[in-house]
Amino acid sequence: MSVASQTELVFLPLGGSGEIGMNLNLYGFGPAERRKWIIVDLGITFGDELTPGVDVIMPDIRFIAERRRDLLGIVLTHAHEDHIGAVAHLWPQLRCPIYATPFTAALVRAKLEEADVDARVTIVELGGTISLPPFEIELITLTHSIPEPNAVAIRTPLGTILNTGDWKIDPDPLLGETTDEEALRRLGDEGVLAMTCDSTNVFVPGRAGSEADVRTTLSRLIKSYTGRRIAVTAFASNVARLETVALAARDAGRSVALVGRSMRRMVAAARATGYLTAAPDFVPEEQAALIPADDIVYLCTGSQGEFGSALARIATGEHRTAPLDPGDVVIFSSRVIPGNEKRVGALQNALAARGIEIVTDQDHHVHVSGHPCRDELADMYRWVRPAIAIPVHGELRHLMEHRRFAESLQVPHAIVAPNGSVLKLAPGTPCIVDEAPAGRLHLDGTVPVLAGDCVARARRGLSFAGFAALTAVVGPKGRLAAPLSLITEGIPESVVGALREAAEKEAGGARFGDDEESAERLRRAVRRAAQAAWGKRPMVKVEILVLEGRRA
Repeated sequence: MSVASQTELVFLPLGGSGEIGMNLNLYGFGPAERRKWIIVDLGITFGDELTPGVDVIMPDIRFIAERRRDLLGIVLTHAHEDHIGAVAHLWPQLRCPIYATPFTAALVRAKLEEADVDARVTIVELGGTISLPPFEIELITLTHSIPEPNAVAIRTPLGTILNTGDWKIDPDPLLGETTDEEALRRLGDEGVLAMTCDSTNVFVPGRAGSEADVRTTLSRLIKSYTGRRIAVTAFASNVARLETVALAARDAGRSVALVGRSMRRMVAAARATGYLTAAPDFVPEEQAALIPADDIVYLCTGSQGEFGSALARIATGEHRTAPLDPGDVVIFSSRVIPGNEKRVGALQNALAARGIEIVTDQDHHVHVSGHPCRDELADMYRWVRPAIAIPVHGELRHLMEHRRFAESLQVPHAIVAPNGSVLKLAPGTPCIVDEAPAGRLHLDGTVPVLAGDCVARARRGLSFAGFAALTAVVGPKGRLAAPLSLITEGIPESVVGALREAAEKEAGGARFGDDEESAERLRRAVRRAAQAAWGKRPMVKVEILVLEGRRA
């Protein structure tokens, strides 16, 4: 059998390996020229100041879109945006079956309907199986910060892979089942070839902690604030936390209003799938402002400082139905996701400037992570005993530390495979054998564009150094027939005169035509002048208009 036609089992991450977010893991089986594939998770990450005009970023799926005839399905581990957020946007390029547990399916179906995408989602019960030959798949229940997180056991003729998804070990998760340790141990006894495992908290010693402990703290805190409005901001997907706030408010004699669309959407999905049965009814948002200060708790979106979120508008006093006054309280029952520090700091400063008290996890035990710390990772490795450890769901520094940690636990092979790495798992010694395209797609409005294309570059250029548009009208003798027209945006007024002077000097010293060379001379003159006067080079567009009657 030639190497090219050899049946292999491979792993290929297209997102989430080298970053936290935008998870997309591919598993392939068969000879390279006719390999069958499955996708585990298809998520997003969010834009920042380096991606102006772009709120959502998705993995580049060119590799698997070109092979969609051999794509057997998408299996979703849980309903966080960094695991399901790209499904509605990218499914039309894939057109394969989607598999998810009930809660995740409810949220994905809502996203598909909103995007007017006609894709079928097959519900798999907790602990259920999916047959996609040559892959036989079993879901194993874990705990996390959202209902129904699952590890995915992928059995193939060349060995079994465990994709953990996001997880922690919570002995008292409040909603849903505890981690199915028995199933993990059984899998380890059968033999696990490789485990792709969450690396988020690999630097954190100990254990993440239990959601039950947070419930105790929030109940005490909410009771302690009398005569003041209370706002609690948390990840909307943390349904157990939403229930905690609702129950704590009820015990303190307060009603709870959901403030923010994602809060309402998440509660609707939870109740439709049998969760939040113990929580009291929520007050409609439009009635919240009518309830006395000591009788209301606002449960708000915006814990990460997102622009336009409910809490961002509350902080500026612009929220119509959830006003806060000096002396009122905001509890951040969340952690700051790496990269959001500036936004969250600005939000908290805006609240503080209005005399609003701020409570965070630095002050009280109001949040626990949904990801495993080092002791929990050690438990997972002890139960599963994989021959190959593949760190995922982390920046490169997380992946490398996870590799060192796995090696310290005597895992035979620990391999860092950044996005785009084709990692051969079997047969033979595991190793990276190829690379695949693994870029980013920016959702620009409703249009996906490659991160490196001219649109993205132009947008960044505009955001950093502004824009100048120069129009020259040329007469029959190749000389200016009218004053130059210069329009600028985002350029200091004190610099504009230097740009105009440089353009007029260049245009007055040479013959001009409607050719690219003439336009380029003007463009360079303006950019040089901007660099000299301002230290920046703006984007410059030049248009040359030639009067009729000019001879060639």
